[in-house]
Amino acid sequence: MAYYLCVGLAFLLTTSAEFVWKHHNNEQLPVVLEDVHRRCPNITRVYALTEPSVCGVPLYVIEFSDNPGFHQPYKPEVKYVGNIHGNEVLGRELLLGLAHYLCDQYNSRDRRIRALIHSTRIHLLPSMNPDGWQLSTDTGGVDYLIGRTNNHSVDLNRNFPDLDAITFEYERQGINHNNHLLKDLTRLAAPLEPETRAVMRWIMSVPFVLSAAMHGGDLVANYPYDESRSGAPVSEYSASPDDDTFRELASTYADAHADMASATRRGCHTTSSEDSDTYNFGKQGGVTNGAAWYSLKGGMQDFNYLATNAFEITLELGCDKYTKESDLAKEWERNREALLAYLWKVHVGIKGIVTDDSGFIQNAIISVVNITGPVPRPIRHDVTTGAYGDYYRLLTPGHYEVTANYPGYFPVSRVVTVPRHQTVAHILNFKLEPTTSWFDDESTFGLYPHGLRDGQPRIYKRSLYEQVANSLLERKDTAKQ
Repeated sequence: MAYYLCVGLAFLLTTSAEFVWKHHNNEQLPVVLEDVHRRCPNITRVYALTEPSVCGVPLYVIEFSDNPGFHQPYKPEVKYVGNIHGNEVLGRELLLGLAHYLCDQYNSRDRRIRALIHSTRIHLLPSMNPDGWQLSTDTGGVDYLIGRTNNHSVDLNRNFPDLDAITFEYERQGINHNNHLLKDLTRLAAPLEPETRAVMRWIMSVPFVLSAAMHGGDLVANYPYDESRSGAPVSEYSASPDDDTFRELASTYADAHADMASATRRGCHTTSSEDSDTYNFGKQGGVTNGAAWYSLKGGMQDFNYLATNAFEITLELGCDKYTKESDLAKEWERNREALLAYLWKVHVGIKGIVTDDSGFIQNAIISVVNITGPVPRPIRHDVTTGAYGDYYRLLTPGHYEVTANYPGYFPVSRVVTVPRHQTVAHILNFKLEPTTSWFDDESTFGLYPHGLRDGQPRIYKRSLYEQVANSLLERKDTAKQ
């Protein structure tokens, strides 16, 4: 790739509140975000990730929340990331437009937007690869590859740690562990780029629940896994434990898009209606499993799922990579409702707080078994609680047994029904009892340490506990004799 000079960052002041659909350069991008913040100071915050690009361009994020800068229990966090490949530019402009739209509608007292912002913390990163954008733009935005990579000629969507290989090896060994796998990583396939490091720190420090990465070159919502289990580069469906949930998330965007899910639209890589339409994803509802399309290693999508609690999909937003400026406003109209519908999906499933008598329990494990059908099906992907003991578990409609567990405490299981058409996740809180308090209450031998809750005894599903309690009861009976 040809070397190019990095563009210096210069801030331009503006007082205009009108958003212009154009290709905003790397100097204009933060100005747009600051203008949104100026108009909506109480619900926005503009910040930069911990490292800039190779060329020193900061990676700017705008946040929407009723308490910007702070995580709040029961309020899930969601993010959009655009311009990962520098020459795929539509996502970059859509996120700038979305920022303006959220602010404008909030100030216009739009009830739906106000409800979304008051119940959610939203982060928008318009450009993860400003250097690639600059090169692509400088060369006319017409080449399919120039500007795709960063300024070290590295594809950022192949640069994340390959956690798929770890989870697939655990599966082969019969080990039930495929979440928060970064600690199991022993080596990197390649050095991490500064943009990759910055995004990794971001997603490891913010308790994201839902995410979408924006690309271009086709029209489809792509969901995990991106990497095939066999390691072969050929098409091979690679289902995650949350395959049902991921398909619903992807379908939410595709169905709300103007024609992503249309079976009658033409595929991106056809020249006439008589062509084969090999990759006309409209014929399969506008969605695809990543590896069923083609396998890739080191993608950001799977890293989110396997390293954190976040569920991420990849949005291919159109056949063109460098969208014509004259088409940007039209593409906004085609994507607007899909962008909003996907943000609302962070509120499906269940959420809650795990505590003990002393307060919140961080890093408690939330496990789920789908008991909707005749045979219970464990979803072998746990999530963990955050600093406030809060957790968020995206689920499709159905019946589930949910268990909260933490070392040194009795696990607690509860049954919950997830309804259809949710706008607020079902709240399911847990209070755990330490194992040291088994026999504090001699009258009940610890079976119900603190009596009843909501008229029902607490049930601890632990065979060892039951065996010890039964043994003590047998000793008491023997003493009477």
